[in-house]
Amino acid sequence: MRDHFTYEYAIIRVVPRVEREEFVNVGVIVLCAARKFLEARIELDERRLMAIDSTLDVESIRAHLASISAICTGGESAGPIGRLSQSERFHWLVAPRSTIIQTSPAHTGRCKNPTAVLERLLDTMVRPSRAESPEAPTRLVRTPGCGE
Repeated sequence: MRDHFTYEYAIIRVVPRVEREEFVNVGVIVLCAARKFLEARIELDERRLMAIDSTLDVESIRAHLASISAICTGGESAGPIGRLSQSERFHWLVAPRSTIIQTSPAHTGRCKNPTAVLERLLDTMVRPSRAESPEAPTRLVRTPGCGE
């Protein structure tokens, strides 16, 4: 397993009304220090967000989400945070906060390819499940004691 590397990730969430604790997963941040990899991918589903709160300022949310990607890229355009190391930037991004844009706790794993991990996490944690697509068969799950 020498070709496997430790990585950390967090899910990016938009929490339209913090007091209600409802959120929509909108992206993923992955850090693989051994591969010098830090990347965020955002896929904002406005329809899902507006279902929770139709008064949201989506353009403002997009701008704030774009800053996450800029911070991951680093450099002068990301401001003072952009000059920190990749690890420091990752941990700054995933620090707990009570704002409209939050992250999950950081999780770890081992991988060969952090880009593939990022894609898999988007598929499983952010993108609508295939069960929601019209082509997917509907599966009914019965809970014992409920309506039987």
